[in-house]
Amino acid sequence: GFKKSDIRELSNHEFFMPGMVDTHIHAPQYSFTGTRVDLPLLQWLTTYTFPTEDKYKDSDFAEEVYTRVVRRTLKNGTTTACYFATIYTDTSLLLAEIIDKFGQRAFVGKVCMDMNDTVPQYKEITANSVQETERFVKELLEKKYPRVQPVITPRFGPSCSEDLLCALGDLAQACDLHVQSHISENEEELKLVEDMFPAYQNYTELYDKNKLLTSKTVMAHACYLSEEELKLFSLRGAAISHCPNSNFSLRSGVLNVRKVLKHNVKLGLGTDVAGGYSASMLDAIRKAIMASNSLQINKVNERGLTLEEAFQLATLGGSQALGLDDVIGNFEVGKEFDALLINTKASDSPFDLFSSDNLYANDCFDHVISGDDRNISEVYVAGKQVVPFSSSV
Repeated sequence: GFKKSDIRELSNHEFFMPGMVDTHIHAPQYSFTGTRVDLPLLQWLTTYTFPTEDKYKDSDFAEEVYTRVVRRTLKNGTTTACYFATIYTDTSLLLAEIIDKFGQRAFVGKVCMDMNDTVPQYKEITANSVQETERFVKELLEKKYPRVQPVITPRFGPSCSEDLLCALGDLAQACDLHVQSHISENEEELKLVEDMFPAYQNYTELYDKNKLLTSKTVMAHACYLSEEELKLFSLRGAAISHCPNSNFSLRSGVLNVRKVLKHNVKLGLGTDVAGGYSASMLDAIRKAIMASNSLQINKVNERGLTLEEAFQLATLGGSQALGLDDVIGNFEVGKEFDALLINTKASDSPFDLFSSDNLYANDCFDHVISGDDRNISEVYVAGKQVVPFSSSV
Protein backbone atom coordinates (compact mmCIF):
# COMPACT_ATOMS: atom_id res chain seq x y z
CA GLY A 1 0.00 0.00 0.00
CA PHE A 2 0.84 3.68 0.10
CA LYS A 3 2.01 5.73 3.04
CA LYS A 4 -0.33 8.60 3.89
CA SER A 5 2.47 11.02 3.01
CA ASP A 6 2.64 9.58 -0.54
CA ILE A 7 -0.98 10.39 -1.30
CA ARG A 8 -1.77 13.72 -2.92
CA GLU A 9 -5.35 14.90 -2.90
CA LEU A 10 -6.55 17.09 -5.75
CA SER A 11 -8.92 19.98 -5.12
CA ASN A 12 -12.39 19.83 -6.63
CA HIS A 13 -11.36 22.13 -9.49
CA GLU A 14 -8.45 19.92 -10.55
CA PHE A 15 -8.44 16.67 -12.51
CA PHE A 16 -6.11 14.46 -14.52
CA MET A 17 -6.66 13.80 -18.20
CA PRO A 18 -4.63 11.58 -20.55
CA GLY A 19 -1.71 13.23 -22.33
CA MET A 20 -2.46 14.38 -25.87
CA VAL A 21 -0.94 12.83 -28.99
CA ASP A 22 0.05 15.09 -31.91
CA THR A 23 0.19 12.72 -34.88
CA HIS A 24 1.60 15.29 -37.32
CA ILE A 25 3.90 18.26 -36.64
CA HIS A 26 6.82 19.84 -38.54
CA ALA A 27 9.43 20.86 -35.94
CA PRO A 28 11.51 23.14 -38.24
CA GLN A 29 8.44 25.11 -39.31
CA TYR A 30 7.86 26.17 -35.71
CA SER A 31 10.13 29.16 -36.42
CA PHE A 32 7.34 30.78 -38.47
CA THR A 33 4.24 29.48 -36.68
CA GLY A 34 1.35 31.91 -36.67
CA THR A 35 2.52 33.71 -39.80
CA ARG A 36 2.61 33.07 -43.56
CA VAL A 37 -0.70 31.31 -44.08
CA ASP A 38 -1.61 33.47 -47.09
CA LEU A 39 -0.85 30.97 -49.86
CA PRO A 40 -2.20 27.56 -50.91
CA LEU A 41 -0.10 24.47 -50.16
CA LEU A 42 2.28 24.14 -53.12
CA GLN A 43 3.04 27.88 -53.32
CA TRP A 44 3.36 27.99 -49.52
CA LEU A 45 5.97 25.22 -49.61
CA THR A 46 8.00 26.99 -52.32
CA THR A 47 7.80 30.49 -50.88
CA TYR A 48 8.18 29.87 -47.15
CA THR A 49 8.73 26.27 -46.10
CA PHE A 50 11.54 24.94 -48.26
CA PRO A 51 13.73 28.07 -47.82
CA THR A 52 13.17 27.89 -44.04
CA GLU A 53 13.92 24.17 -43.77
CA ASP A 54 17.13 24.71 -45.76
CA LYS A 55 18.48 26.75 -42.81
CA TYR A 56 18.63 23.63 -40.65
CA LYS A 57 22.11 22.75 -41.88
CA ASP A 58 23.06 25.20 -39.12
CA SER A 59 23.06 23.28 -35.84
CA ASP A 60 22.89 26.41 -33.64
CA PHE A 61 19.74 27.60 -35.41
CA ALA A 62 18.29 24.07 -35.28
CA GLU A 63 19.03 23.71 -31.57
CA GLU A 64 17.23 26.95 -30.70
CA VAL A 65 14.08 26.20 -32.71
CA TYR A 66 13.92 22.52 -31.78
CA THR A 67 14.35 23.28 -28.08
CA ARG A 68 11.52 25.81 -28.26
CA VAL A 69 9.10 23.56 -30.14
CA VAL A 70 9.59 20.68 -27.70
CA ARG A 71 9.13 22.99 -24.71
CA ARG A 72 6.06 24.60 -26.28
CA THR A 73 4.34 21.35 -27.21
CA LEU A 74 5.00 19.80 -23.78
CA LYS A 75 3.69 22.93 -22.05
CA ASN A 76 0.56 22.61 -24.18
CA GLY A 77 0.02 19.03 -23.06
CA THR A 78 1.47 17.09 -26.01
CA THR A 79 3.03 14.09 -24.29
CA THR A 80 3.58 12.25 -27.61
CA ALA A 81 4.43 13.81 -30.98
CA CYS A 82 5.17 12.50 -34.46
CA TYR A 83 7.71 14.96 -35.89
CA PHE A 84 8.95 15.74 -39.36
CA ALA A 85 12.47 17.22 -39.19
CA THR A 86 14.36 18.20 -42.41
CA ILE A 87 16.56 16.51 -45.02
CA TYR A 88 19.62 17.16 -42.82
CA THR A 89 20.53 14.05 -40.83
CA ASP A 90 22.69 15.55 -38.10
CA THR A 91 20.22 18.19 -36.99
CA SER A 92 17.39 15.64 -37.23
CA LEU A 93 19.36 13.52 -34.75
CA LEU A 94 19.75 16.67 -32.63
CA LEU A 95 15.95 17.00 -32.52
CA ALA A 96 15.71 13.44 -31.16
CA GLU A 97 18.34 14.24 -28.52
CA ILE A 98 16.43 17.35 -27.38
CA ILE A 99 13.13 15.44 -27.19
CA ASP A 100 14.79 12.76 -25.04
CA LYS A 101 16.31 15.40 -22.76
CA PHE A 102 12.89 16.97 -22.11
CA GLY A 103 11.25 13.57 -21.61
CA GLN A 104 8.67 13.73 -24.39
CA ARG A 105 7.54 10.57 -26.18
CA ALA A 106 8.06 10.87 -29.94
CA PHE A 107 8.70 9.60 -33.41
CA VAL A 108 11.25 11.62 -35.41
CA GLY A 109 11.68 11.47 -39.18
CA LYS A 110 14.52 12.71 -41.35
CA VAL A 111 12.65 14.05 -44.38
CA CYS A 112 13.37 12.39 -47.75
CA MET A 113 12.94 14.28 -51.02
CA ASP A 114 14.85 13.95 -54.28
CA MET A 115 12.61 16.16 -56.43
CA ASN A 116 12.23 19.92 -55.99
CA ASP A 117 12.37 22.09 -59.09
CA THR A 118 11.05 25.16 -57.28
CA VAL A 119 13.78 25.36 -54.60
CA PRO A 120 16.48 23.13 -56.15
CA GLN A 121 19.02 23.63 -53.36
CA TYR A 122 16.62 21.90 -50.96
CA LYS A 123 16.61 18.33 -52.22
CA GLU A 124 18.78 15.20 -52.13
CA ILE A 125 20.28 12.81 -54.63
CA THR A 126 18.19 9.63 -54.48
CA ALA A 127 21.00 7.31 -53.31
CA ASN A 128 22.13 9.85 -50.70
CA SER A 129 18.61 10.21 -49.34
CA VAL A 130 18.37 6.46 -48.78
CA GLN A 131 21.90 6.22 -47.36
CA GLU A 132 21.33 9.13 -44.97
CA THR A 133 18.01 7.69 -43.84
CA GLU A 134 19.75 4.40 -43.06
CA ARG A 135 22.37 6.34 -41.07
CA PHE A 136 19.67 8.33 -39.28
CA VAL A 137 17.80 5.16 -38.26
CA LYS A 138 20.96 3.35 -37.20
CA GLU A 139 22.36 6.22 -35.12
CA LEU A 140 19.03 7.01 -33.48
CA LEU A 141 18.44 3.38 -32.49
CA GLU A 142 22.01 3.15 -31.14
CA LYS A 143 21.22 6.00 -28.72
CA LYS A 144 18.68 3.69 -27.04
CA TYR A 145 16.43 6.59 -26.06
CA PRO A 146 13.59 5.01 -24.04
CA ARG A 147 10.73 6.83 -25.78
CA VAL A 148 12.08 8.32 -29.04
CA GLN A 149 11.86 6.23 -32.21
CA PRO A 150 12.73 6.80 -35.88
CA VAL A 151 10.05 7.00 -38.57
CA ILE A 152 10.59 6.67 -42.33
CA THR A 153 9.53 10.01 -43.84
CA PRO A 154 9.10 10.53 -47.58
CA ARG A 155 7.82 14.11 -47.74
CA PHE A 156 4.96 13.48 -50.18
CA GLY A 157 4.36 12.20 -53.70
CA PRO A 158 5.45 15.35 -55.58
CA SER A 159 8.82 15.47 -53.76
CA CYS A 160 9.80 11.84 -54.30
CA SER A 161 10.81 9.73 -57.29
CA GLU A 162 9.43 6.23 -57.63
CA ASP A 163 12.95 4.89 -56.96
CA LEU A 164 13.12 6.75 -53.66
CA LEU A 165 9.66 5.62 -52.54
CA CYS A 166 10.52 2.02 -53.44
CA ALA A 167 13.83 2.10 -51.51
CA LEU A 168 12.19 3.67 -48.45
CA GLY A 169 9.43 1.06 -48.52
CA ASP A 170 12.04 -1.70 -48.61
CA LEU A 171 13.89 -0.09 -45.67
CA ALA A 172 10.70 0.29 -43.62
CA GLN A 173 9.84 -3.35 -44.27
CA ALA A 174 13.35 -4.69 -43.58
CA CYS A 175 13.68 -2.80 -40.28
CA ASP A 176 9.99 -2.99 -39.28
CA LEU A 177 9.76 0.80 -38.98
CA HIS A 178 6.93 3.29 -38.78
CA VAL A 179 6.17 5.44 -41.84
CA GLN A 180 4.74 8.97 -42.10
CA SER A 181 3.92 11.19 -45.06
CA HIS A 182 1.18 13.38 -46.56
CA ILE A 183 -1.67 12.34 -48.85
CA SER A 184 -4.45 14.15 -50.73
CA GLU A 185 -4.04 17.43 -48.86
CA ASN A 186 -5.21 19.71 -51.64
CA GLU A 187 -6.61 19.35 -55.15
CA GLU A 188 -3.62 20.86 -56.94
CA GLU A 189 -1.31 18.35 -55.22
CA LEU A 190 -3.67 15.52 -56.18
CA LYS A 191 -3.58 16.55 -59.86
CA LEU A 192 0.22 16.81 -59.74
CA VAL A 193 0.51 13.25 -58.41
CA GLU A 194 -1.82 11.98 -61.14
CA ASP A 195 0.36 13.64 -63.79
CA MET A 196 3.66 12.47 -62.27
CA PHE A 197 2.64 8.86 -61.61
CA PRO A 198 0.17 7.87 -64.36
CA ALA A 199 0.82 4.14 -63.86
CA TYR A 200 -0.90 4.22 -60.46
CA GLN A 201 -4.67 4.20 -60.06
CA ASN A 202 -4.59 6.76 -57.26
CA TYR A 203 -2.42 8.47 -54.63
CA THR A 204 -2.95 5.70 -52.07
CA GLU A 205 -1.81 3.04 -54.50
CA LEU A 206 1.43 4.99 -55.06
CA TYR A 207 2.32 4.45 -51.40
CA ASP A 208 0.81 0.98 -51.17
CA LYS A 209 2.64 -0.50 -54.15
CA ASN A 210 5.92 0.85 -52.74
CA LYS A 211 5.35 -0.85 -49.33
CA LEU A 212 4.72 2.44 -47.54
CA LEU A 213 1.08 1.81 -46.59
CA THR A 214 1.25 -0.53 -43.61
CA SER A 215 -0.20 -0.97 -40.13
CA LYS A 216 2.66 1.29 -38.96
CA THR A 217 1.84 4.13 -41.37
CA VAL A 218 0.25 7.48 -40.53
CA MET A 219 -0.70 9.78 -43.43
CA ALA A 220 -1.59 13.42 -42.85
CA HIS A 221 -4.66 15.19 -44.28
CA ALA A 222 -6.40 12.69 -46.63
CA CYS A 223 -9.09 15.26 -47.50
CA TYR A 224 -9.84 13.82 -50.94
CA LEU A 225 -9.52 10.05 -50.55
CA SER A 226 -12.07 7.98 -52.48
CA GLU A 227 -14.12 5.17 -50.91
CA GLU A 228 -11.78 2.73 -52.65
CA GLU A 229 -8.73 4.38 -51.07
CA LEU A 230 -10.30 4.40 -47.61
CA LYS A 231 -11.01 0.67 -47.99
CA LEU A 232 -7.33 0.11 -48.78
CA PHE A 233 -6.31 2.15 -45.71
CA SER A 234 -8.59 -0.03 -43.60
CA LEU A 235 -7.30 -3.24 -45.19
CA ARG A 236 -3.67 -2.29 -44.53
CA GLY A 237 -4.37 -0.98 -41.03
CA ALA A 238 -2.88 2.41 -41.98
CA ALA A 239 -3.85 5.55 -40.07
CA ILE A 240 -4.82 9.12 -40.94
CA SER A 241 -3.78 12.28 -39.10
CA HIS A 242 -6.59 14.85 -39.25
CA CYS A 243 -5.09 18.38 -39.32
CA PRO A 244 -8.09 20.74 -39.34
CA ASN A 245 -6.25 23.97 -38.45
CA SER A 246 -3.89 23.58 -41.39
CA ASN A 247 -6.66 22.39 -43.70
CA PHE A 248 -8.54 25.62 -43.02
CA SER A 249 -5.52 27.96 -42.82
CA LEU A 250 -4.12 26.93 -46.20
CA ARG A 251 -7.66 26.43 -47.56
CA SER A 252 -6.78 22.87 -48.53
CA GLY A 253 -10.01 20.99 -47.82
CA VAL A 254 -12.16 19.46 -45.08
CA LEU A 255 -11.68 15.87 -43.97
CA ASN A 256 -14.96 14.01 -43.48
CA VAL A 257 -14.16 12.33 -40.16
CA ARG A 258 -17.47 10.43 -40.04
CA LYS A 259 -16.67 8.84 -43.42
CA VAL A 260 -13.16 7.85 -42.28
CA LEU A 261 -14.48 6.26 -39.08
CA LYS A 262 -17.26 4.48 -41.01
CA HIS A 263 -14.50 2.71 -42.94
CA ASN A 264 -12.81 1.67 -39.66
CA VAL A 265 -9.65 3.61 -40.47
CA LYS A 266 -7.50 4.56 -37.48
CA LEU A 267 -7.64 8.32 -36.93
CA GLY A 268 -5.74 10.81 -34.77
CA LEU A 269 -5.38 14.60 -34.69
CA GLY A 270 -2.39 16.71 -35.71
CA THR A 271 -1.47 20.37 -35.27
CA ASP A 272 0.51 20.36 -38.55
CA VAL A 273 2.66 23.26 -37.41
CA ALA A 274 3.19 25.56 -39.30
CA GLY A 275 0.44 25.10 -41.88
CA GLY A 276 -1.54 24.98 -38.65
CA TYR A 277 -0.90 28.19 -36.71
CA SER A 278 -1.16 26.64 -33.23
CA ALA A 279 1.04 24.07 -31.50
CA SER A 280 -1.81 23.24 -29.11
CA MET A 281 -3.73 20.00 -29.36
CA LEU A 282 -6.60 21.69 -27.52
CA ASP A 283 -6.80 23.94 -30.58
CA ALA A 284 -6.80 20.83 -32.79
CA ILE A 285 -9.77 19.48 -30.79
CA ARG A 286 -11.67 22.75 -31.26
CA LYS A 287 -10.89 22.92 -34.99
CA ALA A 288 -11.88 19.26 -35.49
CA ILE A 289 -15.31 20.08 -34.03
CA MET A 290 -15.62 23.18 -36.26
CA ALA A 291 -14.61 21.22 -39.38
CA SER A 292 -17.20 18.60 -38.54
CA ASN A 293 -19.84 21.28 -37.87
CA SER A 294 -19.14 22.82 -41.28
CA LEU A 295 -19.97 19.49 -42.95
CA GLN A 296 -23.19 19.28 -40.97
CA ILE A 297 -24.13 22.87 -41.91
CA ASN A 298 -23.55 22.02 -45.57
CA LYS A 299 -25.74 18.90 -45.21
CA VAL A 300 -22.82 16.53 -45.99
CA ASN A 301 -23.31 14.75 -42.66
CA GLU A 302 -26.31 14.51 -40.36
CA ARG A 303 -24.31 15.33 -37.25
CA GLY A 304 -20.98 16.76 -36.20
CA LEU A 305 -18.38 15.47 -33.75
CA THR A 306 -19.09 15.80 -30.04
CA LEU A 307 -16.43 17.16 -27.68
CA GLU A 308 -16.01 13.64 -26.28
CA GLU A 309 -15.39 12.21 -29.75
CA ALA A 310 -12.87 14.91 -30.66
CA PHE A 311 -11.16 14.49 -27.28
CA GLN A 312 -10.83 10.76 -27.93
CA LEU A 313 -9.18 11.47 -31.32
CA ALA A 314 -6.58 13.64 -29.53
CA THR A 315 -5.75 10.92 -26.99
CA LEU A 316 -6.66 7.27 -27.61
CA GLY A 317 -7.19 7.84 -31.34
CA GLY A 318 -3.71 9.29 -31.67
CA SER A 319 -2.18 6.42 -29.73
CA GLN A 320 -3.94 3.94 -32.02
CA ALA A 321 -2.73 5.83 -35.12
CA LEU A 322 0.86 5.56 -33.88
CA GLY A 323 0.55 1.95 -32.70
CA LEU A 324 1.02 2.92 -29.05
CA ASP A 325 -2.47 2.17 -27.73
CA ASP A 326 -1.18 -0.75 -25.65
CA VAL A 327 1.08 1.73 -23.82
CA ILE A 328 -0.75 5.10 -23.73
CA GLY A 329 -3.98 6.84 -24.75
CA ASN A 330 -6.08 6.50 -21.60
CA PHE A 331 -5.82 5.45 -17.96
CA GLU A 332 -6.43 1.73 -18.38
CA VAL A 333 -4.66 -0.41 -15.78
CA GLY A 334 -1.24 -1.47 -17.06
CA LYS A 335 -0.65 1.52 -19.35
CA GLU A 336 2.03 4.12 -18.72
CA PHE A 337 1.00 7.33 -16.95
CA ASP A 338 1.07 10.03 -19.63
CA ALA A 339 -1.11 12.65 -18.02
CA LEU A 340 -1.98 16.32 -17.66
CA LEU A 341 -3.05 17.90 -14.41
CA ILE A 342 -5.78 20.38 -15.33
CA ASN A 343 -6.56 23.32 -13.06
CA THR A 344 -9.83 24.96 -14.05
CA LYS A 345 -9.20 27.75 -11.51
CA ALA A 346 -5.65 28.66 -12.60
CA SER A 347 -4.96 32.29 -11.62
CA ASP A 348 -4.66 33.42 -15.25
CA SER A 349 -7.21 30.96 -16.67
CA PRO A 350 -8.82 32.08 -19.95
CA PHE A 351 -12.30 31.20 -18.63
CA ASP A 352 -14.26 31.78 -15.43
CA LEU A 353 -16.01 29.32 -13.13
CA PHE A 354 -19.22 30.22 -11.35
CA SER A 355 -20.72 29.09 -8.08
CA SER A 356 -23.49 27.35 -10.02
CA ASP A 357 -20.96 25.13 -11.85
CA ASN A 358 -21.07 21.54 -10.67
CA LEU A 359 -17.35 20.92 -10.28
CA TYR A 360 -17.79 17.20 -9.69
CA ALA A 361 -19.72 16.57 -12.90
CA ASN A 362 -18.76 17.05 -16.53
CA ASP A 363 -18.51 20.84 -16.18
CA CYS A 364 -14.79 20.58 -15.43
CA PHE A 365 -14.17 18.51 -18.54
CA ASP A 366 -16.40 20.69 -20.73
CA HIS A 367 -14.25 23.69 -19.84
CA VAL A 368 -11.30 22.02 -21.60
CA ILE A 369 -12.73 23.37 -24.84
CA SER A 370 -12.14 26.92 -23.56
CA GLY A 371 -8.80 26.19 -21.93
CA ASP A 372 -5.18 26.47 -22.95
CA ASP A 373 -1.71 25.86 -21.54
CA ARG A 374 -2.49 28.11 -18.54
CA ASN A 375 -4.86 25.41 -17.30
CA ILE A 376 -2.23 22.66 -17.66
CA SER A 377 -0.33 22.91 -14.39
CA GLU A 378 1.66 19.67 -14.63
CA VAL A 379 2.60 17.23 -17.40
CA TYR A 380 3.72 13.61 -16.88
CA VAL A 381 5.27 11.18 -19.37
CA ALA A 382 5.62 7.55 -18.27
CA GLY A 383 5.01 8.63 -14.68
CA LYS A 384 7.78 11.25 -14.68
CA GLN A 385 6.88 14.90 -14.24
CA VAL A 386 8.22 16.86 -17.25
CA VAL A 387 6.33 20.16 -16.77
CA PRO A 388 7.07 22.43 -14.94
CA PHE A 389 10.51 22.01 -16.53
CA SER A 390 13.35 20.92 -14.26
CA SER A 391 16.37 23.16 -13.85
CA SER A 392 18.49 20.57 -15.70
CA VAL A 393 16.79 21.40 -19.02
